[in-house]
Amino acid sequence: MSSELTEEEMRHALFGTPQPAEQISAPLAQEPAEEVVLAKLVVAPAAKKKVAKAFTPKLRVTLRVGNEFEGKMIELIHEADTLSSLLAEQEAVKAARKKYKYVDVVSVKSM
Repeated sequence: MSSELTEEEMRHALFGTPQPAEQISAPLAQEPAEEVVLAKLVVAPAAKKKVAKAFTPKLRVTLRVGNEFEGKMIELIHEADTLSSLLAEQEAVKAARKKYKYVDVVSVKSM
């Protein structure tokens, strides 16, 4: 038995033939990348469309606002995207306080 082996014989004994390994590894690396890209493109627009068509509950808050104490008051309507009447009222008052000094809540109704 010969103890002297060439480098190629040693590689062949350890790793097998290089040609089938290259052919198997190249398609495996390319296929998952293509599938992932296609899956992301198909799933993302469909999810956005479903969210856009979903029903959003709204409450209409009617306020009386003014800048003079016991002076002229203006009626203001604020629409809030929530089911909580307390949150809708707080949001409307906060928005009205930016421009007006005196704010009174008249009603909170669902739309």
